Amino acid sequence: MPATAVRGRPHLVAETVIVLGLSLGRSAVYSILNIINRLTLPDLPLAEQTSTMNSSVTPDRPWLDLAYQLANNLFPFFHPMLALYLLWRIWPPPDAPWRAIGLDGRRVGRDVAWGVGIAAVILGPALGGYLLARQIGINTTIVMADLTQAWWTVPMYVLAAFMNGCLEEVVMIGYLFTRWRQAGWRPVPIVVVSALIRGTYHLYQGFGGFLSNLVFGLLLGWLYTRTKRLWPLVIAHALIDVAAFVGYSLLAGVVDWL
Repeated sequence: MPATAVRGRPHLVAETVIVLGLSLGRSAVYSILNIINRLTLPDLPLAEQTSTMNSSVTPDRPWLDLAYQLANNLFPFFHPMLALYLLWRIWPPPDAPWRAIGLDGRRVGRDVAWGVGIAAVILGPALGGYLLARQIGINTTIVMADLTQAWWTVPMYVLAAFMNGCLEEVVMIGYLFTRWRQAGWRPVPIVVVSALIRGTYHLYQGFGGFLSNLVFGLLLGWLYTRTKRLWPLVIAHALIDVAAFVGYSLLAGVVDWL
């Protein structure tokens, strides 16, 4: 490899640290602080605590709450946009960055089919893992959907799900895998480190959230190294979150195991 390429390696890793520090790496640090806080609360075991997602900000004013939800779910798209911009402008891969990471439209039907299939395979074990983790006391009770009921509630859950899928898969897999591979890392460390970061920024849910997302990250990372297609992972992640958010909003109060 040319000397200029070798000298460029640390800069690529430094770039990923900066991107993570602005996005999901920052979330990982706050999740570590959150789990420390939870574990040190007096007389309140982890299993008796609650983690709430998709909460209303101004439930008494639905029009303003909608504006807050749009802001909360649209601004995070700038993180994957930044990652794609950096791939395009600095040490770009041979193809356009979206094509290089498998985020183009060449295989729409196959990508959708794979995404649906991955989601269908993961949903059952993910729910079972959460219920088991809560039962043995290593996870909080997760309130997946806590928005005020309005005409925009379900569309906002769908938007939040797609945002999560786009943000996490573009940054944690498409971007990081490309940059770390350019920096000379081997596939196994890339998959493992990315999955560890993914698990860590879910620690706020408890150790069950960490373990399930670690396994999820390992599986998606392995699939990506085999297929080089990112759309199926984005679609699968979004579908899983849609099922979790919308399903919870429909079933909460109807079944007692949630």
